[in-house]
Amino acid sequence: MDEIRIGGTLIWYYYVCPREAWLMGHNIVPDQENDNVAVGRYIAENSYQREKKEIVVGGSKIDVIHSEDGQMVIGEVKKSSKYRQSARMQLAFYLSELKERGITARGELRFPKEKVREEVVLDAGTEAELDKAKREILRILYLETSPLPKKISFCKNCAYAEYCWC
Repeated sequence: MDEIRIGGTLIWYYYVCPREAWLMGHNIVPDQENDNVAVGRYIAENSYQREKKEIVVGGSKIDVIHSEDGQMVIGEVKKSSKYRQSARMQLAFYLSELKERGITARGELRFPKEKVREEVVLDAGTEAELDKAKREILRILYLETSPLPKKISFCKNCAYAEYCWC
């Protein structure tokens, strides 16, 4: 296996399902025709038109960025707050990537369909949780085979369902 780089997307998948993280980490692409993938792509492309989009930092792609009261604000756009914890940790990872580069920013989760915004702050507790998650992701990715599928509430809409239940 090549050198493993953990990015925000792997953080997202890990918090939803470790098996998904393993699949993504091994370059197994989810079903791009899945309705949820298509809706997510549409929302990302058509929301927040006046802000800069898809800024790349390290191995991560930040959805939106703007300045507010002289402070950089980065945003992660999601179609639903159903995956709030995954989205929160993904955004915290982006804030951590910026911090490592000497850039201070504030995070904002955005759920345009729900018209909700939620602030995300990178504090000591969140940094500790991210470090623990990164270690666990590396452990999972170095497994020779993926973790066994485990039926969870997110399975019914998963773009990886065919890898688990067919």
